[in-house]
This record gives sequence, C-alpha cells and structure tokens, in this order.
Amino acid sequence: MIPKILIIDDDASLRRVLEYNLQEAGYHVVTASDGEEGLRLFTEETPELVITDMKMPGMDGMQVLKGVKERSPDALVVMITAFGTVDIAVEAMKAGAYDYITKPFNRDELRLIVAKALQLKGLTAENKRLKEELTDKADYRTIVGSSKGMERVFEIVRKVADTEASVLITGESGTGKELVARSIHHHSSRRTAPFIAINCAAIPRDLLESELFGHVKGAFTGAIKDKIGKFQQADGGTLFLDEVGELPLELQPKLLRALQERVVEPVGGTKPQKLDVRVVSATNLDIEKALADALFREDLYYRLAVIPIHLPPLRERSEDIALLLRYFCGKHGADGVKFDAAAMAALTSYRWPGNVRELENLVERLLIMRSSDTIPLEDLPAKICTAPAAFGAGARSGSVINLPDEGYSLEQLEREIVVEALERNGWNQTAAAKFLRIPRHTLIYRIEKYEIVTPEK
Repeated sequence: MIPKILIIDDDASLRRVLEYNLQEAGYHVVTASDGEEGLRLFTEETPELVITDMKMPGMDGMQVLKGVKERSPDALVVMITAFGTVDIAVEAMKAGAYDYITKPFNRDELRLIVAKALQLKGLTAENKRLKEELTDKADYRTIVGSSKGMERVFEIVRKVADTEASVLITGESGTGKELVARSIHHHSSRRTAPFIAINCAAIPRDLLESELFGHVKGAFTGAIKDKIGKFQQADGGTLFLDEVGELPLELQPKLLRALQERVVEPVGGTKPQKLDVRVVSATNLDIEKALADALFREDLYYRLAVIPIHLPPLRERSEDIALLLRYFCGKHGADGVKFDAAAMAALTSYRWPGNVRELENLVERLLIMRSSDTIPLEDLPAKICTAPAAFGAGARSGSVINLPDEGYSLEQLEREIVVEALERNGWNQTAAAKFLRIPRHTLIYRIEKYEIVTPEK
C-alpha cells in the first residue's frame, strides 16, 4: 500500500510545493489549509504521517499536534517551523512530535525526514505484531497428540508447511483447526510476515466483502475513508479463513478470483491490487453435502482444498487425553496436579462433544476449584461420571447390554444397572460408585430417584 501523508499549512504555495515533491517521491498526499480541516481529514483519511506548519491562524500547530495525539497516540507528526523558533519546535517534540523541519528547506531534506518517519512507523507496527504473536507462541508450537490420527496430521503439516499450496482443514468445532493453521504458517518461509485470521461466520453478510477485500472512500453509506481488507493485511503472509463453509454464495466468485489471479479489488475500487498471500481455510461443515446442495462452488472448493487435512474428534483419539491433561495442567501453572485412576477412566470414556476446547475449559475449572494436587472422580461433572464406555462409539460389538428388539425403557435400564452394581459390591455405596465411575452423591441420588431399598441382612 502507498503511504498516505497529510499536509496542513495555510500557505497555499508552500502546500503545493510540498504536495508536488512528495507525490513525485511516490507518496499519496492529502492537504488542508487550516488546523480544523486538517483534524477532520486526519480522522477520515487515517494517514501514516502528518506534516503541519507551526504558525497558522486559528488553530496553530501545537493544537493540531494535541488533537492528532488525542485521536491516535501513535500517530507521527512532523512540525514545520520558521528560523528562530526552534525552541518552540523542541517543545513540540516533547509534546509528542516525531521531528521538525526548519524553513527554508530543500526537497532532499524533506524526503529524508519523511522516509525516516515512515520507516519508524513500519518498525513499530512490526514490533507490535511480533509481540502479539509471541504471546501465542506456546499455542502454535504445541499441538498435542500421539494417536495415529494426529500423527497423520503432523506428517501432512510437515510436508505442506513450506509450500504455497492452499490448505483446507476440516473437523468438528473445538478440534484445533486454527492451531493447525498457525502451525503451518510458523513452519513456513512466511513465518516473519503476518498471520491474519477472519471468521467468515461471525461477520454480517453485508460487511464480509469489505472485511475481506477492503473498500474505498464513498463506496457505500458510512464508508468515510479507505479501509484495508484482510487480504491486504496478510500480504506476504498467510490468510486464515475460518468457517469458510459459511461464505455467502454471492461472494464465492470474488474469493475464487483472488485465489486464481492473486489480485483483490476493494469494494467501490476500479484498480485490482496484486497480492502475495497464502490461504489456509477451515470448516466444521459437511463440505461434501454443501457441494451436493449447491451451497458451495466446486471450483472454489478445489482451489481451497489443494491439500485437505482432517482433524479427528477427541472421542476418536482417547489415547491423547492423558497427554492433553498433562499439557493443560502445565499451561495453567499446575504441573504437579494429577488425576486419580477413576477420574482418568471417566475422562477417557466421555465422548467430548466440545472436543479439545471442552477438555481445556474443564481442566481450567478443575484446577481453580481443586482442594488437593490429585483430582478425584467426585470433582468431575456428573455428565462425565455417568458416561461409561459401554455407551460410547463402538459399544455395539461385544456390548455388555443386550437390548430386546422391541425396545426398552431407559429409566428401567438405569435402575437395573444401579441395582446390579450395588449387588456386586455387597451394597457398599462407595464401592458401587467407584464401579460405576460416578461420585457417591450421584449414586445416592439414583438410589433415591428409583426408590432402591437395601435388602435386610
């Protein structure tokens, strides 16, 4: 993107000279003849740099500087001052101005100050971005798992990370699709460039095109200034399109063109902009069904899914749960915390509809509420304690339950299971609760609910 510079000066001839010299140097220039107009344009145009004269009728340069800083504390302002008023310019720098230039000045001096200011702005923005990404360092470098399903995922990530191929990550909500996308980016040659994410399902349809591709001033009601879209922000890096299956049908041809031709056209714009962006996308929808129902374009799908990666749900990789528990305990500052055998068995048997995200949320809650460094079965939610493996996926083969063809009452089945557990354990409630992998208070609730009476000895 071409840097935009705002010039504020009441001297029309000097304003024209400054505008000509900076345009000749390749900058986009907007001008204002007084401070009030300058602050209005600063709000509308969001320039990268402001150059303002110190002495102007009405609002002077110091007031302009204050107004700019109130609107954007990180904005860069260069003051123009006459010979003999350098002390005022120094005062302005103490108030937040980047630099000053003394009249008369030549073209090279002006361009040098502008170039240095914009270089500083670029370095500041890059430093901020790197700091933000550093806070996520633990996340994108630690995809936890040793199951066969996750080993396949790791193998694909290793092979495709340093290529330019588009990747489509599928899987249920909470399986870690953005984590895999970040891992691909950070193991690629684009790792020092931006990783920009956008959730296509979280933005209203009428705003999504502008968010993706940007817009020019006046493109629609409320477009009071140019807006850079996510594609432009990701230039040189990776754009992650989360929930891409929710992309409206009318926007899909524009995304397809961006992928095919490596160009984007802002809303209301007339000049396509060349970009260098790698696209990684993700969806939890049944994309094959969306294709069959004509809700998603086949040509776009094949562009997005040059490399498909499917993340298995947590219930299909229960062998990873112990690793994940250890990792999440460490992540939340509780390395020494363990789970007893009954709790571990219940956690492994549970089907985890919310997948890894649900597991992490549970671990965080358990760590806050724990009373010791060993978390017992009784601390787990009842829905996990009452989910024995016999009811899980795959229980049809070799099931301990033989239901009649005509069906059976779930309540009656549950009552019989509780009675059998009590009988097997000599009607000892603590032992029966452990046998059923539920807390004792849950068992007592079931005994009272079904009016189960302990036989007389």
